[in-house]
Amino acid sequence: MRQRMINVIAAGVLAAAAVPAFANGKVLNIYNWSDYIAPDTVKNFEKETGIKVRYDVYDSNEVLQAKILTGRSGYDIVVPTNAFLAKQIKAGVYQPLNKAKLANYKNLDPDVLAQATKFDPNNAYAVPYFYGINTLAINAGKVKAALGSTPLPANEWDLLFKPEYVSKLKSCGVSVLDSPAEALPIAAHYLGKNPNSNADADWQASANLFKQIRPYITRFSSSGYINELANGSLCLVLGYGGDLNIAKRRAEEAKNGQVLRVLAPKSGVMLWMDSMAIPKDAENVDNALAFINYVMRPEVAAANAKAVSYATPNKAAKGQIENKFLYDASIYPTTEIQQKSFIQLPLEAKTQRLQTRLWTEVKTRK
Repeated sequence: MRQRMINVIAAGVLAAAAVPAFANGKVLNIYNWSDYIAPDTVKNFEKETGIKVRYDVYDSNEVLQAKILTGRSGYDIVVPTNAFLAKQIKAGVYQPLNKAKLANYKNLDPDVLAQATKFDPNNAYAVPYFYGINTLAINAGKVKAALGSTPLPANEWDLLFKPEYVSKLKSCGVSVLDSPAEALPIAAHYLGKNPNSNADADWQASANLFKQIRPYITRFSSSGYINELANGSLCLVLGYGGDLNIAKRRAEEAKNGQVLRVLAPKSGVMLWMDSMAIPKDAENVDNALAFINYVMRPEVAAANAKAVSYATPNKAAKGQIENKFLYDASIYPTTEIQQKSFIQLPLEAKTQRLQTRLWTEVKTRK
């Protein structure tokens, strides 16, 4: 269980090792999630090492998996989420980490590493990058106006899953993650079903819940919702917690009058962990290790965490992160919320195919 406290580390411990001398090549190809790194991290790495980074982005695990399982992706670092990572490790698409070249690995939180072994036995193939939640955010003013005299529900998930609420919010914009693996388990959890089930009936029930509210969903998006929420084009969003907090910060910085709230429902959320891994056919392995080691520096990890509003697994970095982040339940969920939440586990291939088919039905209103 994650510690909800600042870890004050002596200055000598915070001093990170320099980027290893083995980074002799000058190219590195990274494939990461969109809006998932501080603006100057790659630039600073390039300046320090002379390595030129090609940095491409995706917005769903399905997109990454399609590319990585076919082989010859052309990337040296990718960042899959826990359940997808586990499946991909079993498929043999990643190479074991050479931890002798990761001097800053010692900065990672042992509790987070212990959790990661559920997907990466012995932490052999991947380095935790961020962890977080899938949750809801609202435009407080627009939701209040749309609901009128109807108060917010005690279970905040009702805003999305009960037609009497979400039907009133269609007029100000409702967006959900465009990923069956991200959206359907949340519906299953809401219905009291196992969000890691391999039973077809559970996923049919989850899809049916989305079909009931489909007339009121105005947007399916796994990244574009950030700016749309920030500028007031959406009033209810099911998204990634950090992205929702980025939208909140952008609205505050723009002083555009949009008051956003990122929710952390006490009935539970979906927990996840993203990790950096090196494909088996990567051509610039030493440079990949150099970059992974670089982002594990406490000051770099802290800067990345503050930029993207996700929880860092870097224990040494927390002393450089403000309390407003560390004690925000939408970034670091409370123990109470964690106990009622779930983490996605690997599903059978047939179940993943079923989820994909059902999600297509939801989107096309079949």
